[in-house]
Amino acid sequence: MLFPTTCPNCLRENRAEFTDSNIHEVTCQHCQARYCVFVRKQKFEMLFDLGTRALLDGYAREAVASFAAALERFFEFYVRAYALERAAERGGEFGEALRTLEGTWRHVVSQSERQVGMFALAYLLREGQEPEFLGGKAMGTDFRNKVIHRGYIPGHAEVEEYAARIFALIDRLLTELGDTAQHAELAQEQVFAAHLAALPDNVTAIFEEHPGMFRARRFGQEHLSKSRATPLSVTGSQTPLNNAQAFQQALRERSQGLSHFKFK
Repeated sequence: MLFPTTCPNCLRENRAEFTDSNIHEVTCQHCQARYCVFVRKQKFEMLFDLGTRALLDGYAREAVASFAAALERFFEFYVRAYALERAAERGGEFGEALRTLEGTWRHVVSQSERQVGMFALAYLLREGQEPEFLGGKAMGTDFRNKVIHRGYIPGHAEVEEYAARIFALIDRLLTELGDTAQHAELAQEQVFAAHLAALPDNVTAIFEEHPGMFRARRFGQEHLSKSRATPLSVTGSQTPLNNAQAFQQALRERSQGLSHFKFK
């Protein structure tokens, strides 16, 4: 997947390929200037946006894989945020807490079911209640397995319903996390800082905030009225939005930024 970047030297456009680290080393194809683009976005956000872009472009089956991966990586994000929050409450040092967390996660990094187990426990300890949404129907697990493991070719409407379920769940849990999410985001900033310190003097660093389905809700968008309610918010006697309505409203408000994603 490619996204456009602007060379800081000649101001002309280049296209870079998204990387797993969100750090992109670019050499301008026009003037040969070197620059490094740091994209402030979490893995689950990137994957969900990729799935949304695929769905909008008509790649329904491919979108399912991205949405499913987005949910798994969000569970990891939640566990990390909670663990680092607890370490901060105990007065622990962030670097040491992060190293301990990384060492622990290595035991489950290749086992999705154990990762879900870690998330379920983190949710119980943080919220004091059962994660009732972990049932297969609530998360669309049967549909996901049918598509990914049994080769089922879904229709656009089926994938949109699945996306709406995943969107609503992540959006709800992000809202419950609140400022706790910043603990996990700080880990990305540390990776960026280490890479930035090692860059040669002739390489310009550029930090970007790419908009998307969750970034707008979490950090706001200039083009949205400050008085407008966010998709899952209701006031007075308004009827709460269901999953599909919330997802459609988010598409209307936020999908413009997904034009950054281009299929090769």
